[in-house]
Amino acid sequence: MAYRQSIGHIRGIVCVSTLTEDRVMFAKRCPSNNHNLGQNFMKNKLMLLGCAFFTSMLSVEILADTHRQNGNTKEWEIQTYTSAAPSFIGEKATVIGASGEILRTGTNGWRCEPFMLMPEGGFETPRHAIPACSDSNAVAWAEAYKTNKTPKLEADGWIWMLHGDLGTDNFKPHTDGQKDAGHRHYIESGPHLMLMPQDPASLEGQTTDFTTGAPYVMFEGSPYVHLMIPLEGYYQYQPASAPK
Repeated sequence: MAYRQSIGHIRGIVCVSTLTEDRVMFAKRCPSNNHNLGQNFMKNKLMLLGCAFFTSMLSVEILADTHRQNGNTKEWEIQTYTSAAPSFIGEKATVIGASGEILRTGTNGWRCEPFMLMPEGGFETPRHAIPACSDSNAVAWAEAYKTNKTPKLEADGWIWMLHGDLGTDNFKPHTDGQKDAGHRHYIESGPHLMLMPQDPASLEGQTTDFTTGAPYVMFEGSPYVHLMIPLEGYYQYQPASAPK
C-alpha cells in the first residue's frame, strides 16, 4: 500500500492527514496568534471538521484498496474460471471459487474452478489461477488430483483449459508451477483440452512427446494419466518446445 499524506492549510490552521495501511493519524496545529480568537472560533471549527471528513474519506479508500488486494472479486472469479472453456459451456457451468464456495450454480453439468490456491492479494492474471472447466465425469478426476487421491471415473471425462497453465513435469504429478525446480520434462502449456480416461490402460501406446503438436500422454504410469490435446497458441509460453 502506498504511503499517502495530505495537507490542508487554511487561514493559519494546518490539518495533516497521514495514512498507511494499518493506521490513520490526524494532527492539527492552531495558530499562535490569539487575536480575534472568538470571532474565528466557528470558522476554525468548521475547517477542522472539513479536515476530519477528508481524512475519513481517504481511510475508506485505503480500506477498499486493502479489500481488493486481499483477493479477486466474485465477478472476476466467475468470469475468469468460466472463460477456461468455450462460452457455450462456461456460461452455463457451475462455478467454484478459490475458497471452495459455490459462486454460481450451473445447468449443464460442467464445473469451472481454479486449480491453484488464491495467494494473498489475489491472482495476478487468469492464467495464474490455472482455471479449468470439467464435465460431470472429469470432476472426479479434478477432485482426486487436488486431494492426492486416486481418481474413480464413471466414464471418460473432458477438461477445458483455454488459459493454459503454469507448467508441470510431464511425468511427475503435483509439480505444477515448479518452473525453476530443475524438472527434466517441464512443459508450460497454453490453451488445451484434456481427455481423462476411466481406464488409464486405454492410453497405452500413445506418445508422451509434447514437442510434436499432436495429442500426447501426461503423467504416464500414475493414477492421473490423461491425454493432452494442444490447441492454437499451445506453445506461446514455451516456444522452445514447439514443433521444429
